[in-house]
Amino acid sequence: MRNAERTIAATLDSIGRQTHADLDIVVVDDESTDGSVAVVDDRIRRDRRVRLIRQKNAGVAAARNTGAAATGASFLAFVDADDLWAPTKIAFQLEALRQGGPTAGLAYCWFASIDQHDRVISFGPQPLIEGDAMKSLCAANWIGNGSSLLIRRAAFEKAGGYDPTLRARGAQGAEDLLMCFRAAEHADFAVVPRYLVGYRATPGNMSSDSLRMFRSTELVLDEYRRKYPEHARDIDHHLQASLYWFAYRAAATGRRQDARILVTEALHRHPVASAWHFCGLALDIARGRLQRRFGRRASMPLYTEAIW
Repeated sequence: MRNAERTIAATLDSIGRQTHADLDIVVVDDESTDGSVAVVDDRIRRDRRVRLIRQKNAGVAAARNTGAAATGASFLAFVDADDLWAPTKIAFQLEALRQGGPTAGLAYCWFASIDQHDRVISFGPQPLIEGDAMKSLCAANWIGNGSSLLIRRAAFEKAGGYDPTLRARGAQGAEDLLMCFRAAEHADFAVVPRYLVGYRATPGNMSSDSLRMFRSTELVLDEYRRKYPEHARDIDHHLQASLYWFAYRAAATGRRQDARILVTEALHRHPVASAWHFCGLALDIARGRLQRRFGRRASMPLYTEAIW
């Protein structure tokens, strides 16, 4: 947690409502300068399972490792200070790991993107990948965020924990993707095919810095291209898709200079494919604007069940 006074209460409330109530809830404060600690202190008074650890600002990987080291729990789940869990998240994931047997070291679930009012605005991918996940991870980041994971401690420790060197290299952001890769080297994956996480991407949080997120993803994928050259083609596809996605995200969030850098890089790497991609994207955006202007709405899934 760092400077999360506007969201940390809702995050902790969603954790506290878990149907699997036997939880050790460790909040790691990464040297916040706002009122985050006071909000957590209030929750500590309400829920004896919650406790707070404070550290000098060291980044997300170090904070997660600190939290893991502070508990003796056999299963570890990490959640960003602005995300939400559905009440059955942990219970379903524990059952998925039980059914997967002793080789299943990591369970993930689906996520929905939420706005500042905790309302669902879009739905993430619906992967059903289980067992050996390495080749699939090389091809795409279908897990999407670290708040969707539950990891056996044994698998976490064998993976070496979260890697703080991305931050040291000025490329913080893809720590969760790297953890999934390192877990996949030693353990099978299990899936809970339900939307159990609300993922909040807001201006100012780490995931909003699209250029840095891409550089971080690039470092992770370069590492695994060297480790698994037989998957080089899949990794190249993953990298290209990430470049497109982060270019779009930068443009959509008003980071125009970052968008220009990423679009230029995409055109340099794959001139023809990238030109077609961005032309198609521009047409899709223009079509959407026309539909909104003339009162026509694009078809979108209706989701009425409250999941938080």
